[in-house]
Amino acid sequence: MAAAPDSPLYLGLDFSTQQLKVVALDGSLAVLHQDGVQFDSDLPEFRTQGGVHIHPDRLTVTSPVLMWVKALDLLLDKMKRAGLDFSRVRALSGSGQQHGSVFWRRGASQTLNQLDPDLSLHQLLQDSFSVSDSPVWMDSSSGQQCRALQAAVGGALRLADITGSRAYERFTGNQISKLRGTRAEDLDNTERISLVSSFAASLFLGGYAAIDYSDGSGMNLLDIRRRSWSEVCLEATAPHLDRLLGDPLPSMSVLGPVSSYFVRRYGFSESCRVVAFTGDNPASLAGMRLQQGDVAVSLGTSDTVFLWIQEPRPALEGHIFCSPVDLQAFMALLCFKNGSLTREEIRNRCTGGSWEAFSVTLRETPLGNGGNIGFYFDTKEITPPAVGVHRFASDDSESHLSRPAGGLLESSGGGPGSGGGPVPVQEASC
Repeated sequence: MAAAPDSPLYLGLDFSTQQLKVVALDGSLAVLHQDGVQFDSDLPEFRTQGGVHIHPDRLTVTSPVLMWVKALDLLLDKMKRAGLDFSRVRALSGSGQQHGSVFWRRGASQTLNQLDPDLSLHQLLQDSFSVSDSPVWMDSSSGQQCRALQAAVGGALRLADITGSRAYERFTGNQISKLRGTRAEDLDNTERISLVSSFAASLFLGGYAAIDYSDGSGMNLLDIRRRSWSEVCLEATAPHLDRLLGDPLPSMSVLGPVSSYFVRRYGFSESCRVVAFTGDNPASLAGMRLQQGDVAVSLGTSDTVFLWIQEPRPALEGHIFCSPVDLQAFMALLCFKNGSLTREEIRNRCTGGSWEAFSVTLRETPLGNGGNIGFYFDTKEITPPAVGVHRFASDDSESHLSRPAGGLLESSGGGPGSGGGPVPVQEASC
């Protein structure tokens, strides 16, 4: 049954790695509208591949923060042209890719509070960020900072006991520490540090949105039991960091009314409320309505497996986050970096970009593949911390065609001087 023309609507947005998506629901959770903006194709001027820039060292991975801003401009304009009545929206919330960080330049809060509705967000905020390219979850360039943080708190297991995870390169605390050590002037010029989720909420709020407990758990900075910043972790990362982060709050918190910018430019109601945004993984747990004992597997740009738990037991592998829906519960998660982008690269190489042709080839392959198996780590993996493509035959010997990240195959039959030179990637079989 179609919703009444004046019935309330609720918006959910997802600032993911490759696109910005939106869904509009009515009070019974029926989907009335959905749309999206693909970063690579809809915003080609930013020259991303898979929504990111992989730098020459192949460890540093970033996304242009203004790309996310401009994507929101495009998405809201598309929704307006489609006839969505924003005045019906009673509340909005959303999610963002975990571990991405946004550094707001000094004076940005005043800009956010005085947005001119005659101009796009992209125009208004182009000078509001002290770091133009945001580190994202695929980044693994802060190993030195990870080791320093673990040493400062008493070891990897102690850090995991406090924050839910040992030190990981992509986690925001270690990215802040790297910025402090390599570009201190940019950190000095920073007024506020957001996660992608709280950054997105800030755009709608017209002021800095707080980091929520659940997404904040993926920073190596939050004490997951006390649900507040860990003083020892803050001190080991950067001076006066608590001022740059603000106070964290529950993931279901109502932050306040939508900014007057959206009221005047798009026709939102002044009574529309902005609910805290959270990370995409915690949002998946909430959206799937997981309960204790449930386990979910998500195959996306990263692949994850996660579950609801009551008692945190942090370890050296995997992560424990605060639950986004229950202040007494937690979620456990394993994340694998080489997900859909790796699968798409193999599809493109083997079947010219066609999933249909790939499926045919897969069906024609005997079950078990003759005992042959491959591990594909185009970028340095999280668990295990490996890189390259490694193929093994049925006798467990490594195939002569194994490829390091970077687009070449090489012989694994010998070390230096063995004569096993690089082989073009197109010569590889799937």
